[in-house]
Amino acid sequence: MKTFLTVGFLFAFSAAAAAAAEPPLTRIAFGSCARESDPQPIWEAILAGRPELFLFTGDNIYGDTADMAVMRAKYALLAAQQGFARLRQSCPILATWDDHDFGKGDGGADFPAKRESQATFLDFFGVPANSPRRQQEGIYHSAVFGPAGKRVQILLLDTRYFRSLLRPTPKGTKGRKYLPHEDRDVTLLGPAQWAWLEARLKEPAELRILVSSIQALSAEHGAECWANFPAERARLMGLIRSTRANGVLILSGDRHHAEISRIDAGDPAGVGYALYDITASSLNRGPKRLPNGESNRLRVSELYLLNNYGTIDIDWARRDPSVEVRIRDEQGKVIMHQPITLAQLQQRSLP
Repeated sequence: MKTFLTVGFLFAFSAAAAAAAEPPLTRIAFGSCARESDPQPIWEAILAGRPELFLFTGDNIYGDTADMAVMRAKYALLAAQQGFARLRQSCPILATWDDHDFGKGDGGADFPAKRESQATFLDFFGVPANSPRRQQEGIYHSAVFGPAGKRVQILLLDTRYFRSLLRPTPKGTKGRKYLPHEDRDVTLLGPAQWAWLEARLKEPAELRILVSSIQALSAEHGAECWANFPAERARLMGLIRSTRANGVLILSGDRHHAEISRIDAGDPAGVGYALYDITASSLNRGPKRLPNGESNRLRVSELYLLNNYGTIDIDWARRDPSVEVRIRDEQGKVIMHQPITLAQLQQRSLP
């Protein structure tokens, strides 16, 4: 036991020392929904921006299979994309999955090949054989970049492995696919992941990037989202409040369009400061057709239906560090811009 504790302490000390010694993270790129068999020209614009970290927020391939030979072949097609191959060589990549790279459209805990799919996912993204992610159920993961005072915590949620069955609308219903659950016993993240998330939110960080493959804030479209599990959504907001986790910014994908949603600081259902959900989707599945738009009372941007990706630029030199969030088109042109400062992501007073 003494040896184990010593090794664990040394490992934690080494990781903390490495983070403290590295320069602060200043540019992140992120995106979702990339069909592996189709051209992916968007990588050229992403590479031109010279990101220091890329976050894949789900549907990184369209596996849609319980056959891992097929899944591996589709990952191989992504690996063969020249732009993606160059990205792999230029910066670290962290990823979570959504339903299609999990293996089943709108799939959850009932997917029979989820363990095999997890192993295949971890293999592709180069997760070491001795990583704790190889031993746990689900692919949730965290990482911290930068020294004290300039720490960026990345929290990658797994919204698939543990998720209870969705509640479909009655046959013949138009305009919605799923209804919010009334049963409070259903889950989105599962007990182990909730405990992990609470512990991570209590760790020190100045900016926290919470990656959820499905939208956390937008609630009116009737497709997959946290609002299908209202008790879980309320639990997420409550956990951010109760842990006093400042600096949270949510990234999501899935929808094949881009938008920015926000819960204001004074909203009683919020977290005590302005909470943003930045949806960037898709990398190569556009254009999407929504002739009548889509309702989202929390949207603070336009609704963009063509291929896109996101960037986050952090200026640590300012007295109040700035976090500039942008949605960019396939050529890198800015479509949406949301300026935020770290001071705006701080809880003032809580009831």
